[in-house]
Amino acid sequence: MTDAPDPPAPSADPDPPSEPSPSSLLHPRREAFEYGLLPIPKLVFTDPIQTLAPLKQKLASKSPARRVDSASLADALQISADHAKLVLDTLSSVLHSDSDPFVRARADEVDSVGADVRDLVLFLYIQSYKKLLPRPHKDSASVADVWPSTSAFDGYLSALSPLQLVRSNSRRFMPSQADEEAHQLSYLQKHLANMISLLAEPSEGEGEESQVLTIEHFEHLGLLIQFGDKESEGIPLSQAAPFFANSDPDMPAVPVPVAQVHDWLLQNITTALEHISERVSPKENGPSNTSDQDVAMSDASTTLAKPAVSPRGPCFIEGISKSSLVKQASDLKGSSLKVLNCHDSVIYILAPLRYVTVYGCSDATIVLGAVGKAVRVEHCERVHVIVAAKRVCIANCRECIFYLGVNQQPLIVGDNHKLQVAPYNTFYSQLEEHLAEAGIEVNINKWDEPLTQGVVDPHDSISHPAGVSDAQAESAARLDPDQFTNFLIPNWLGGESAGSTKDNPFPLPAAYMESQQRNRNNLEEIKQALRNTPLVENRKRELSSALHLPEIFVSSTVYRAIDTQIGLSSIFFYPSLLLTLPNQLKRITAGVPDTDTDTDTEQD
Repeated sequence: MTDAPDPPAPSADPDPPSEPSPSSLLHPRREAFEYGLLPIPKLVFTDPIQTLAPLKQKLASKSPARRVDSASLADALQISADHAKLVLDTLSSVLHSDSDPFVRARADEVDSVGADVRDLVLFLYIQSYKKLLPRPHKDSASVADVWPSTSAFDGYLSALSPLQLVRSNSRRFMPSQADEEAHQLSYLQKHLANMISLLAEPSEGEGEESQVLTIEHFEHLGLLIQFGDKESEGIPLSQAAPFFANSDPDMPAVPVPVAQVHDWLLQNITTALEHISERVSPKENGPSNTSDQDVAMSDASTTLAKPAVSPRGPCFIEGISKSSLVKQASDLKGSSLKVLNCHDSVIYILAPLRYVTVYGCSDATIVLGAVGKAVRVEHCERVHVIVAAKRVCIANCRECIFYLGVNQQPLIVGDNHKLQVAPYNTFYSQLEEHLAEAGIEVNINKWDEPLTQGVVDPHDSISHPAGVSDAQAESAARLDPDQFTNFLIPNWLGGESAGSTKDNPFPLPAAYMESQQRNRNNLEEIKQALRNTPLVENRKRELSSALHLPEIFVSSTVYRAIDTQIGLSSIFFYPSLLLTLPNQLKRITAGVPDTDTDTDTEQD
């Protein structure tokens, strides 16, 4: 890789502050690295600067407005039209400036508006980034046989399977937020000179010394770096730089030499890395800070589960087990969320968000309100995800069903098995308000147009056997309409205040609408039977078992809720019950014992 020549040393190094405040520290924009990397080998350049410098000139010469559409990009990079469209859609979802018309464009207008060529070349540059490897398990032999080897590529692709995460029971063997941030900063530190040169313009004279950066071009670095906390409206990049601070909009700032910009950013990256090192070192030598400790598995009800809040970055919901969790907008700080290592649970996130990651969950149902930028679901097993979002990426998952209201084609990458997709199937009272706030269009739903990429992620640092990199990921099948049902969110979870949403805002395809009507007819029979069924305690337990409800539903309070339909959402992922349950209810109400029921239980 060609590195830009070392710039001359600055005449005087300003003294860095001894105790930098959080608002003065430089951070990498995690969104670009976590949601912006694409598994397209042709975009991983061996020498990015040698490829992207002439590419920028070529694309800029074709458009006076410096905007690039998918056709121009496909031609310039010799990639398919689908891949070019994927690049633009992904860039739109991670771009830092919400005022850019490319970000504000409707889902079907993104291509016609086009991406700014300066943002595009920076986005293409970071496709060479390699992710940080997970920390190895201390007892790797004990977990080696936990994940059944049903794929020829197992052991190479899914470094930590969901079941291995259960055994490790924490994130301590995954890269921490501090580790990931330090890794991203080190990458930026190494490639900063090249990135700045892609934004620079020539000035009078010749050579490196004549390259300058205008305030407009400097702002495009905001795709990759930021000052302060983005979740609390961080400082604009140009206002953080002393050479552009307090610039008058009516009198543009004087362009700054590239060397000066490089030295200032490099100094801030060094300060940030030192700050991370000082913050992490005490934790490695002593007890962990409370905010970084593993969240214990919760066996209690929703009132005991509280999302952990990182000092900077997303909220975390972690380690929920055999429980339910409800979070409204007021419960979440910021606009990004990570749901990690949750099992045998139902999780409701009824709030508008920008970014969500679901990682390492199993045997769970996860309802996400409205996600305006991107959702990534990774290393999950037997999980039902219900989400309305602009963009969804699914990686290394097994036996999962995704109920989607999504404006862009779902992206499926990695080692997946037995995935299914279906149209969006729920609502709550504030859903339409949240969809509008997130900018999601209900008339555009590409749930059934998954785009599959390679099994191997070119951004990981894992060695793969020969031939694996050419394999294509397994796509997702459409859920059989006969297996499709609505998922009812109980009324008491609908929202903090009354909303206007009374039904699923995403139109259903005809086959799924017909199936829904059949289920409604069966449900009416069940409701009528429940209303007319006075049961003693042991029969309530038998009814709970027939409905596949947890033990808590045996209580008289929740039983009364069942009697008024509120709790019936728990059976809605078992469509066959809607056909068989009437007969079971007749047997239960008639007092006929179940032949499989233990005698002692009947005597109780």
